[in-house]
Amino acid sequence: MALQNAEDIKNLKLDLQIQELVNKEVTGSVLPQVTGSGQGTYYTNLPQIQFPSSDFSIYEVLAREGVKDQNGNPINTGNASFSLQPVSFVAPLNFQFGLSVNQMLFQPDIFIALKAKNAVIDYSKENIKSAEEKIKEAVEKAYYAVLIADKQKTILEETKTRLDKTASDMKIMFENGFAEKLDIDKLSVSQNNTTTAINQLANATNISKTLLKNALGVKISDEIVLTENLDPSELQGLMISRPDGFDYEQRKEISLLNSAKTLQELDVERQKAAYLPTVAAFYQFQRAGQRNASFAAPGTSPWFWFTTGLVGISVNQPIFDGFQKKYKIGQARLKLEKVDNSLSQVKRAIDMEQDIAFHSLRNALLNLEVQERNIELAKEVFETTSKKYESGLGSSFELIQADTELQRAQGSYFQALYEGYLAKTAVNKSLGKL
Repeated sequence: MALQNAEDIKNLKLDLQIQELVNKEVTGSVLPQVTGSGQGTYYTNLPQIQFPSSDFSIYEVLAREGVKDQNGNPINTGNASFSLQPVSFVAPLNFQFGLSVNQMLFQPDIFIALKAKNAVIDYSKENIKSAEEKIKEAVEKAYYAVLIADKQKTILEETKTRLDKTASDMKIMFENGFAEKLDIDKLSVSQNNTTTAINQLANATNISKTLLKNALGVKISDEIVLTENLDPSELQGLMISRPDGFDYEQRKEISLLNSAKTLQELDVERQKAAYLPTVAAFYQFQRAGQRNASFAAPGTSPWFWFTTGLVGISVNQPIFDGFQKKYKIGQARLKLEKVDNSLSQVKRAIDMEQDIAFHSLRNALLNLEVQERNIELAKEVFETTSKKYESGLGSSFELIQADTELQRAQGSYFQALYEGYLAKTAVNKSLGKL
């Protein structure tokens, strides 16, 4: 339930889905890129250029043929005229539409990104597993806290019942002259303290349930009922030795760092590949049309259409960039060393965590065993003292003191039991078995 409801897990799963889409985006970059374009323009004022005009060639022919004017004088080229005339080579209405196709043939960083996409997905998945392990640990601790508090409250309620019976018996003895009013008052103080402790534990149980609800990701207003019971005997079976030759891969932190190392190695490769050229092929097709009614012959269309086609290949080779690529490669290698250092540090931390967890578990089990014996002894002392008091051989002070010691032993026992379950969780976590 916690793994389904935890917002952190939900966000990490969304990050995984985002990364999958990013991978598809990278894959799409190596597919043909097709682009369509179109444009229409209308010139309200046509652009013009000054075009020279002259009848020189006509006079040159007339002079060569010996033609004379009306006065009988030979015609020569000196009589030719020269002028400039504005001319526009653009039609008023123009349309263009085309299609271009580009296909990347070789681009190092893209191909390395394609190679890295699976590693990125693995990293995201390991990140989810690491977060799930933390959620499991939090739920276990919160769950045991509720069980311990609830069980301790039950024991105190039994103690309250016992004190109430003792108080009732003592009242009868007082009425018959076998007990003092002071004895009843002392026992009332113990009853009141026990009632207060029960109320405190009830509040502690509610707080523990609230923490558990938060760990489970359910509404705080919801009611939860724990169906499992405490079984101290299962803790006794955990007295195991730390395993030799532990496989660090069982820990999610190591798997996560290994994925990070793979990604960093690919980054080094990507920086090195920046020295290689990029190659792409392209094709362009364009259709252009112009409309100018002034140029159209009678009975023909005023439209003029032209088609252009282009195919080619482009190559870009980096030559010198001020050693930027060299420095980027150096940065990537140093980051890779940092990941290796983190792996060594985490492995050492795992060794330390396992050592502490197993020692803590042994101490917790030994302490639990001692507290179990203490409870048995405290019960025997209380029962013996109770019989002595009922027989008139013991004082109320001894009876109340024996009951107090029994309650203290019970409290120490439940504290030891909780520490035992926490140690169990710590051992499982250190072994990657949560």
